[in-house]
Amino acid sequence: MVGCSRLESVLRAARRALSSSAGRRQRPLAAENPGEVSARTAEQAADGTEGDRHRTAKSSFSCVQRIRQEQAKHSVLVACIRNVNENRFLKYLSQFGEVANHFFFDSRTEEQMLLLLDEHQLTEESLRLRYLVSSLMGDIATAYFPEATVQLYGSSVNSFGKMGCDLDLFLNLDIKESKPGKTTSAYTAEFWMRRMSSGRLAQQKILSVIGECIESFGPGCNEVQKILNARCPLIRFTHQSSGLQCDLTADNKIALISSELLYLYGNLDPRVRALVFTLRCWARVHGVTSYISGHWITNFSITLMVLFFLQKREPPVIPTLDQLKSLAGKNEKFIIDGQDCTFVRDLNKIGRSANTESLDKLLIEFLEFYGKFDFKTSCIDIRKGVEKNKPEAAALYIQNPFEQTLNISKNVNQSQVQRFVTLAQESAFILQDQVEKSRKKGKPWGLASILIAASSAKGTNNRKVIAAQIGDLLDSLRDSENAGKKQVEH
Repeated sequence: MVGCSRLESVLRAARRALSSSAGRRQRPLAAENPGEVSARTAEQAADGTEGDRHRTAKSSFSCVQRIRQEQAKHSVLVACIRNVNENRFLKYLSQFGEVANHFFFDSRTEEQMLLLLDEHQLTEESLRLRYLVSSLMGDIATAYFPEATVQLYGSSVNSFGKMGCDLDLFLNLDIKESKPGKTTSAYTAEFWMRRMSSGRLAQQKILSVIGECIESFGPGCNEVQKILNARCPLIRFTHQSSGLQCDLTADNKIALISSELLYLYGNLDPRVRALVFTLRCWARVHGVTSYISGHWITNFSITLMVLFFLQKREPPVIPTLDQLKSLAGKNEKFIIDGQDCTFVRDLNKIGRSANTESLDKLLIEFLEFYGKFDFKTSCIDIRKGVEKNKPEAAALYIQNPFEQTLNISKNVNQSQVQRFVTLAQESAFILQDQVEKSRKKGKPWGLASILIAASSAKGTNNRKVIAAQIGDLLDSLRDSENAGKKQVEH
């Protein structure tokens, strides 16, 4: 019966996905050409309706080329001063003849940052696919634990997710609240919790059961790994049908709250996400971050560093976590595992920032800020929004916004911090020099000047960077091996 009900759920989900895909109007890659418009207009006039989109006449390759070439003969490219009023500029041009069509092409760094955000952020289709996988995993979980739910957290929902990022899932076994329509059985989470000597053992056992079910019956689920002895036990698997790498945990409520906080910050001001995506890309290109576990700075750390910097601007671009806490209502106060996770959830209660700095300026200021930051003695804390002394020795100390005794960048070593500082100083100089001097023909401009710097460096410098990365990787592997030996000894 369990297998049949799961199959039924999968078929229903597949039908929903197919119907949504079929019913969604695809956005054209280019504007309709005159030949296609005239053909569609004639067809609509013939039957008195809007016509069948699938029967619309399509222009041939040669026809499209002729139309584009003809358009080019009647087009003109006009260079105008920065921050010009578009309406006034068009009115001025209309004195010399009718302007049939126009668009403003801006090659400023700010426009490139927005373009990079648009190209890399998760699409609507990708988000829906991720929620579909979560729903399928929820069907599997509730077959054994009817009161359980599966929720998304991390990059998929915090508004900073990049195309291709992992899917983080949270198996919520909280049974304090009764849910309508849920039935009880002998195999509830409460039953497992009571028969185990500790909550961690119970979570490991529950994840083990869910992992076996995913491996045996999960639709499209392959390469299932049970990583139960980690600090946060998890099940890792690949959902082949969607191409997603998935991690399922059972005790990560604070991570769920952190995702909500990042979503809030990402939607407070449009500059936040654009700056984070740009700096993550910059860090990835230069090897500051890496997909391989080790002593590198993580994307999460880069994000919190950006938020901290924006809190330090005059006036601030975003509020501190304590300021968000002061705006919280009674129903927004949460204490999870003894940690204060209270902050306002309603974006409408948060006033708009008086800061009007452009993305260009914020990018340069970020690089200069951390190029001079005192990493040796100071730590980063988005709760207070001020530098304070490190509570313990660490190359980079970024305080967890909720579990305040934890350093989220504990893995980073001194050489990686120094590399980050050096790259920030170099990139700030390049961009500042670019602003002060006119652009040179054939030279990198805008973001390109700091994103391709790694490939244009001298061979000696490249070899040093590669050697440092290999050294850090070997150190990481030794640390992992030593940690494994200690676990075996215990």
